[in-house]
Amino acid sequence: LVDWLAYNGYSVVKKPAREFTDREGRKRVRGSMDVELAVDMLETARNIDHIVLFSGNGDFKRAVEAVKARGVRVSVVSTVASNPPMISDDLRRAADNFIDLEDLGNLVARPRPGFSEDEDSGDEDE
Repeated sequence: LVDWLAYNGYSVVKKPAREFTDREGRKRVRGSMDVELAVDMLETARNIDHIVLFSGNGDFKRAVEAVKARGVRVSVVSTVASNPPMISDDLRRAADNFIDLEDLGNLVARPRPGFSEDEDSGDEDE
């Protein structure tokens, strides 16, 4: 997905994950782009008319409200198809548009080996 976005003209911001050892001695990996994304949204709001946020984290609700107050449309991409859903109801309601990842799968997913779209079309040969 990241490669596809970069190839198709999107500005992709990445940050290395941090590795640490928890209290029980287990190695853990943690990474968060929340602050960077919120700041980027606010800084770019004066220069754009539409933001597409790939997140389901309800913590972004306030950032979405702030950029919308500046006249920027916000589309949020996440999914409700998982159990539990991977998007906060508050974030989904704050956005102008919600796009479910399930609807983007055919556009951005790598084809599964031995699987063709014709087999999944639901059309039956008579």
